[in-house]
Amino acid sequence: MQKFIHITDTHFVPPGNLLYGLNPIDRLALCVADVNRNHSDAAFAILTGDLAHKGEPEAYAALKRELDKLMIPYHLLVGNHDDRAHFHATFPEAKFDKNGFVQYTLEMGEGVTGVCLDTNEPGKPWGTFCEKRAAWLKATLDRLGNKPVIIFIHHPPFKVRIRRMDDISLLEPKHLVAVLEGRTNIRHMFFGHLHRPIAGAWRGIPISTLRATSHQVALDFVIEGRIPGSHEPPAYGVCLLEEDQMIVHMHDYLDRTHTFLL
Repeated sequence: MQKFIHITDTHFVPPGNLLYGLNPIDRLALCVADVNRNHSDAAFAILTGDLAHKGEPEAYAALKRELDKLMIPYHLLVGNHDDRAHFHATFPEAKFDKNGFVQYTLEMGEGVTGVCLDTNEPGKPWGTFCEKRAAWLKATLDRLGNKPVIIFIHHPPFKVRIRRMDDISLLEPKHLVAVLEGRTNIRHMFFGHLHRPIAGAWRGIPISTLRATSHQVALDFVIEGRIPGSHEPPAYGVCLLEEDQMIVHMHDYLDRTHTFLL
């Protein structure tokens, strides 16, 4: 069995600032401490984008200071709130494809390869997946053949019926769909962006995301216009990968509900 940690939407701001009444730095620091205390045996952590809220260099510097406290390696994706240039300046070891997109593979154990995708469209809240990004994905999946693959992406390429969030998900997923069509080796798709605990399947691919370490999006299927915010507790995912299954535990790491023996 291989264990890894899923974290998403840290939305860092420069130190000394709050975001929607919360301190994203403190909330991630508590997440890192909880992972170190309980899951230092995990192979790695992966963060699925929106690392900084406005992409400031000071925000990325603060993020790096907190992530470097992890006792396990970590891997990063970018989301719509991120700035690739400032991200790369702070994380020079980050992997980019030949077109400058944050796209790469990682070996996850159990014979599985992680494929990390970039949906950032500078200055836009929605995501895009253009022909160049799709060409990289096709070449990567063709090279991997029938090897099991897990996809990591920021913007979901499907609707979840939270209207305002659907408006700013992956705008035109046709290039992604064309590459994935007919492939039977995609074991799971992890995504971010929605700040909600969500699981299901899309085109036969199991999918999941979870609440952010920062602020949340309220579960509201009616409201239009502005995004409905929430101060629901933050979470991270404990993902248990085996040859014949994968289980994702969504852990509300700040929950202090009384526990007892049944």
